[in-house]
Amino acid sequence: MTVTITAFEQSPDRGRGLARDMRVRWALEEVGQPYDVHLLSFAAMKKQAHLSLHPFGQIPTYEDGDLVLFESGAIVLHIAEQHAGLLPNEVGARARAIMWMFAAVGTVEPPIVERSAAYLMERDKPWYAERLPMLDGRVCAQLDRLSRHLGDAEWLDGAFSAGDLMMVHVLRRLESSGLLQDYPNLVAYIARGEARPAYKQAFADQLAVFEAASAGK
Repeated sequence: MTVTITAFEQSPDRGRGLARDMRVRWALEEVGQPYDVHLLSFAAMKKQAHLSLHPFGQIPTYEDGDLVLFESGAIVLHIAEQHAGLLPNEVGARARAIMWMFAAVGTVEPPIVERSAAYLMERDKPWYAERLPMLDGRVCAQLDRLSRHLGDAEWLDGAFSAGDLMMVHVLRRLESSGLLQDYPNLVAYIARGEARPAYKQAFADQLAVFEAASAGK
C-alpha cells in the first residue's frame, strides 16, 4: 500500500519549500519510498474528514495502511526508523541523531516561528519596530550556539541524518531575514542540504503544486 501525505493545495509560501510537508517529502525521497500527496484547501483542513487525521487541522499527515500520524517530526522519525539511510546503526549515534531532530523543532524553530509570525501579523503595528530586536536576539542566541557546535563540520554529528534534515529545513525559514549572514558555516550547511538529490526532488514536487495552482487562477 502506498503512503499518502497531505499538503497545502495553495502554498502560503509561494513555492519556497517552507511548508512542513517538505520535511516529509524530503525524508521519503531520501529513503526511496514512493508516496501520494492529497492536497487540501484551508477550508478542507478544518473539516471533520481531515480533523480525524489531524486534530489540530494542520498539515502534514501521513497514512500507511491503518497507521495515521501527524506532526512532521514524528512522521520523519517514523520514516527514519522504518527505512535505512536517515538514522545511524550505532546506538549512540542513532540517539544523537534523534536528539538533533528534537533540537531542531523544540529549541531552534520556536523563536524563528515567533519572529515569522510577528512579521506576518504585526509589522503594521506601532510596537513592531521595538519588538523586532528582541525577536532577532532570541533567534540569534540559538544560531550562535548552533554555529559554534557545527564549526567546520559537514553535518551535525558525523554523517547526514534525520537530525540534519530537520535542522536544515528549520533554518531555511530564515532565508529572507538577513540573520544568517553572520553565520557563513550555517549558510554552507543549508546549501549542502539543498544540494542533496532527495531535497531537490522534494522541492521540485512542492514547487509544482504552487505553479499548478497559480496557472489555474
